[in-house]
Amino acid sequence: MVTTWPKNFPGQGTSAERLAKTIGEATDGRLTIKVYGAGELVPAFESFDAVVSGAADCMHATPYYWKNKSAALNFFSTVPYGLTTIELNSWLKFGGGQELWDRVYDQFGLKAWSAGSTGVQMGGWYNKEINSVADLQGLKMRIPGLGGEALQKLGVTTISLPVGEIFSSLQSGAIDATEWVGPFNDLAPGFYKVAKYYYWPGMHEPGTGAEFTVSKEKFAALPKDVQVIVAACAGDESERFSAEFHYRNGGALDTLVREHGVQLKRFPKDVLEAWGQASGEVIAALRESDDELTRETVESFLKARRELMAWSRIGDQAFMNARLLDYQYG
Repeated sequence: MVTTWPKNFPGQGTSAERLAKTIGEATDGRLTIKVYGAGELVPAFESFDAVVSGAADCMHATPYYWKNKSAALNFFSTVPYGLTTIELNSWLKFGGGQELWDRVYDQFGLKAWSAGSTGVQMGGWYNKEINSVADLQGLKMRIPGLGGEALQKLGVTTISLPVGEIFSSLQSGAIDATEWVGPFNDLAPGFYKVAKYYYWPGMHEPGTGAEFTVSKEKFAALPKDVQVIVAACAGDESERFSAEFHYRNGGALDTLVREHGVQLKRFPKDVLEAWGQASGEVIAALRESDDELTRETVESFLKARRELMAWSRIGDQAFMNARLLDYQYG
């Protein structure tokens, strides 16, 4: 297994190791997986090609890293102002999302499962305050995916970097800002040492999905019972991954603020509105894509978003708003 994360990186890297260990134990050693961190076997962003070529058998990554292979892959990671973790999982399992993902990866001889979600992310680390949309002009920022494409429309120069290269780029001034994930995942690389302001909310990535992806040929060669075990272990680890990020973010945020003096800042309303408008333009262009499968994926995703939002508004969102009143526990 190759990964896009450093070896044993807290969260994604440790999840990859845990998945490999679980599969080995569940199959009683009939299938063993050796995990390579980013750069150990291939560079992080060459993981996809390594599995396609047969240099590796599987990978642990996130689909939007491969958007140059198919723009549809953005939607199985995250979309600005798109789906939360539970909404993304719902679309994949019951809204036709997984079937579309299978069709996209069939073209490359791959099979993917969700490896979990980091949840709603933070808006990122900035070396200067963002008081209006005008402050985005000329900013150099590490941000991948459709969120980055939207920011380009607002005058931001964007770049996609693996996590192992972000700190040095911030420190050297090669970039002025970065988004990575959220408090739990952002604490370990020490971004607080080289960036002053930590912005929220992360509307660009409301529930970013990771992937466990295997060579279809290698997977088909496994005994049928081992195939079932692999799929089951992937599902179990997906739940663990999501739960760990959700649980650890709170404590990590407290550490960043109290121990490291991080300044939390909320994006101004005009930034959120402009980012949202630009995101809509990016999605609209994809609806007119020359690739039929991309168009199908966009329409399926948007249909799920409309239906899920209708329930989330009077379900989760209404409850969260009521809980802020804190009547019960003080």
